[in-house]
Amino acid sequence: MQLDVIEEKDLKMGKANQEVFSKTMEELAATDRHIIAVTSDSRGSGKLVPFGQKYPNQIVEVGIAEQNLVGVAAGLASAGKKTFAVSPACFLTARSLEQIKNDVAYSDNPVTLVGISAGVSYGTLGTTHHSLHDYAVMRAINNLIIVAPADNFETEQAVRLAAALNKPLYMRLGKKAMPFLSESNHSFELGKGRIVREGEDMAIIATGETVYPAWKAAKSLEEKYGVNAAVISMHTIKPLDTDLLDKLATKGNPIITVEEHMVNGGLGEACASYLFQKGARNPFHIMAIPDEYTVTGSQLEIFTHYGISRKGILEKSIELLKL
Repeated sequence: MQLDVIEEKDLKMGKANQEVFSKTMEELAATDRHIIAVTSDSRGSGKLVPFGQKYPNQIVEVGIAEQNLVGVAAGLASAGKKTFAVSPACFLTARSLEQIKNDVAYSDNPVTLVGISAGVSYGTLGTTHHSLHDYAVMRAINNLIIVAPADNFETEQAVRLAAALNKPLYMRLGKKAMPFLSESNHSFELGKGRIVREGEDMAIIATGETVYPAWKAAKSLEEKYGVNAAVISMHTIKPLDTDLLDKLATKGNPIITVEEHMVNGGLGEACASYLFQKGARNPFHIMAIPDEYTVTGSQLEIFTHYGISRKGILEKSIELLKL
């Protein structure tokens, strides 16, 4: 477990991405009265209480009714509002899936669907409150961008771009404080992976809150074995950055994908499908939650159990590199 604790000395620590989302929303709403937050009894967990206090006319509360949440958000968007529909990811992407498919994506309403407390952020509340299906179901819906920011910088940029995009988008956010993953790469573009660590010997492609353990594993690979592993924050899962995948696969080096999602239908399968169809033959492994009901524990404990940790990623890297 010692290898997997958050070490503040490694990187500068920031806030929870949900907090950055709320703060950015406040900044946008200050100059744009069309910014609207729609919540399903989730303004507290979504850190939107200050937003509601400052802009009471720009927040709509529908109660615990996720289908209504998406329908109302789509209606507001069709009338010219820049709507952000905020709800726990586990409920938003299950209970209201039909409304997402029809009212938002099919109708091309520019709603930003914000899944908060995503992945296994709810920890001991268990499988009913974990969103380990959302990448899979959202990837299957046409006309929907899928974004999972890794740190505070990516979150702020994603919110600002979503407000200006005028397209349907699903954004996935977690609860814990995240580090700033790169002091040098301050570029963010939807559909383009962000290289947070350069490396020539292998690539670790991660998304959301799993980018940090991937970064830590790459650091250990260099310190212990002299291996330089690239770490990619593939913050946009759809559309996937296939140009970057092509470059990473060129030398035939190992590729590992890491995600806080079921092994079925997520980032790993998206990358594997593309690379296999292109004829790539890189040693490849998907690190994700297996096809089972998750063990009970905190997010960190669940990550550690399934190897989504510095230790787990390090061991799998060593195996693929045949060190």
